[in-house]
Amino acid sequence: MSASSHSGISSIFPIAIFVQGSDQQTLSLNHTPYTVGRKVDRDLVIADPRVSREHASIVAENGEFFVVDLGSKHGTFVNGEKVDRHKLQRNDRLEFGARDVAYLIFHPLHTTSNTAREFLSQISGIQIAPEASDLEKLTLFMEAARKLNTIGVLDEILMTLIDATLKLTRAERGYIFLRDVEGALTLAAGRNSKGEPLLDDKTISRSVLDGALTSNSEYLVTDTSQMLDVKERQSIVAFDLRTVICMPLRKPIVQTTRADQPAGGEVMGALYVDSRFASRDITSVSHDILRAIATEAAQLIENARLVQAEEAGRRYQQELSIAASIQQRLLAVTLPEVPFARVNGRNMSCKEIGGDFFEAVNTPQGLAVVLADVSGKGVSAALLASILQGMVYSQLISGMPLTEIVDAVNRFFTYKHIGEKYATMIITRLRNDGDLEYVNCGHVPPVWICGKEVLRPAHGNLPVGLLADATYSSDRCQMRPGDRLILVTDGVTEAENARGDMFDSERLEQVAGKSSSMEDVFSAVADFCGGTPLNDDCTVVELFYTGN
Repeated sequence: MSASSHSGISSIFPIAIFVQGSDQQTLSLNHTPYTVGRKVDRDLVIADPRVSREHASIVAENGEFFVVDLGSKHGTFVNGEKVDRHKLQRNDRLEFGARDVAYLIFHPLHTTSNTAREFLSQISGIQIAPEASDLEKLTLFMEAARKLNTIGVLDEILMTLIDATLKLTRAERGYIFLRDVEGALTLAAGRNSKGEPLLDDKTISRSVLDGALTSNSEYLVTDTSQMLDVKERQSIVAFDLRTVICMPLRKPIVQTTRADQPAGGEVMGALYVDSRFASRDITSVSHDILRAIATEAAQLIENARLVQAEEAGRRYQQELSIAASIQQRLLAVTLPEVPFARVNGRNMSCKEIGGDFFEAVNTPQGLAVVLADVSGKGVSAALLASILQGMVYSQLISGMPLTEIVDAVNRFFTYKHIGEKYATMIITRLRNDGDLEYVNCGHVPPVWICGKEVLRPAHGNLPVGLLADATYSSDRCQMRPGDRLILVTDGVTEAENARGDMFDSERLEQVAGKSSSMEDVFSAVADFCGGTPLNDDCTVVELFYTGN
């Protein structure tokens, strides 16, 4: 299943809860028609053979919503009944061909907190007397804004802003447009004076909206028949608009004493209202009230966006924690026991999840050990590391020659065109007679402690994933009982201290030559870095040959 993602701010548009198995997703029905089917360009894609390619759509008509079957083979159902066209009510259950597998639950509006609902019910009951002073109106709306600010829910902010503006201006329609993260202007909310949602902005005066945003200035016309250029305003003429008001919503700016401080902040959107009737009773003070509402609204919207960003950050951290837990289980290594060797390994990630992994497998040809480092950090590197580990593990179990394993991994990386991703890796296989074969693909050369000597087998190849036609070869060492082979990722040799000095290969050789276990390497790196955080994952694997 996949659902299309529409840019812009979540609005007061209807929502639907999509349930498929144990998964649940909230969809905003923020345009009409909202299409459903198996075809990949549908708004909601359900990948089930019983769902037709263009199965059904949800449409809005006069503030009401209908589901319409588009001639599907297996039918569209509402609350278990097959329908061709059906008016939707709150909590209706919609199924598309695949019964009891995937379904939608329809909600006319976003649900809100009890506090928000109570406040909105109070707002909706407010009636402004014709004789109320402009000061009384200003007091009312600013009090509403302050109360709403304690709620901090963007949908309610937009709803209340439009309702308040419509009551003040006695206009028929109100819209709020906001810029998305890419700067594109999108419809965030729309309502008419009856409180019905407006999903279509095709009948507004686009020239007024664009002009107000471009000039960062307010536009207020209470009787378009008096305009000199009315004939050039095609939408105003075509839809007989008599009152048109557009107020830019400016991002709050930091107050300073600088003389060149701009009078208004960056335009984040616009408040637009219009009507087919003239509204000559908007005084200059009422105009000031509109400006105050727009200023307050911009502040509240910006605060709400910050709250949303903070909440999104919390959800991302939760998902990252889950991903880290899954990766830890996937990459957990059960170290094999063989009579002629011992192997140990440990990883320290600079992030919650990383791109390093190691594996040890006992095969009929000997004890195989692999250490890899996928370029980059974070989720993408961790995902590729998990795929790479699964490939290598299965091929080692099947007894493939080391060079063929590396060649297969390289073909996979280059065939899939995985961005700029590549991996360095070293894969070894130790037989019981001490014969060690290894293939080094752009990795840190291993450290071989042979008696009192510290050697660095230098044979190497290109990293996997760089060139599709790269060829790979192996080399061999003859280990003697008591010899150790230490494999590390470049997070060890490139670990930095506060001065920017690297741990480097020379220190690694000195520590490895004197060490009794790989833990001495981690201790040396920690001592060298002091309190400086790691900037890359550190993994160390030690292979100890005991002999027959």
